[in-house]
Amino acid sequence: MKDTGTKSRKLCPKIILEGTRLTFKTELAFALNEHPRIVGPRKYRYHSPVISGEWCAFTNFPWGRGLINFDPVQEEELAQETYRTWLRLFELQRYYSWIIDRWHISTQVWQQREHNKRYDFGWLDEGLARLGFHLVFLTRTPASFERAREERLKVSGNPAQYDDLSIFVREQELFEQAVQGTKLPLLRLDMSTFDVPHAANRIADWLAETGGLYAPTESQRDEVTT
Repeated sequence: MKDTGTKSRKLCPKIILEGTRLTFKTELAFALNEHPRIVGPRKYRYHSPVISGEWCAFTNFPWGRGLINFDPVQEEELAQETYRTWLRLFELQRYYSWIIDRWHISTQVWQQREHNKRYDFGWLDEGLARLGFHLVFLTRTPASFERAREERLKVSGNPAQYDDLSIFVREQELFEQAVQGTKLPLLRLDMSTFDVPHAANRIADWLAETGGLYAPTESQRDEVTT
């Protein structure tokens, strides 16, 4: 039987949130996951598509090593294989929405800062671009980090990591350099005012403007490699 009905377009945005600590990436990720213009209207909570490169999945103790802060001597291939596996999973489920709280840009920045090693994730960046991933780079002014720390200490289980704010100011400069080479559509957002709902609305506007709310067509995917 021929289907003569009109099918609505399926929302399947793919968003990567990047930036240094205290830019409220996680808070924004949860806000995006409940934003009706991004995931559609919901009368009850679905399983969350929020994932993170900050999961310390390589060690069996809290705040250990993972996809971002791996040991380049012993865990480099493990990290590379993990990224290859995630990319393959995204390819197999290309019509699903994903919201990622820190990913390959964070890995590049951390490894450069801690080990003076620059990883080339061009292959990963291109694969993500073909699937329609969009990159949001969250920043804040140096003067605003202190207030952000005050807010984070109310809930942090590891407050010592926020003792030296100069680390995050310097790291933000490395992020700025790293995102310049991305093939992903890029949006910069200043989070100095801590307005997460406003930021979520701005991202929704941007995704609507760039077509990022829906899966790319085959011709759009081919444009990435030409």
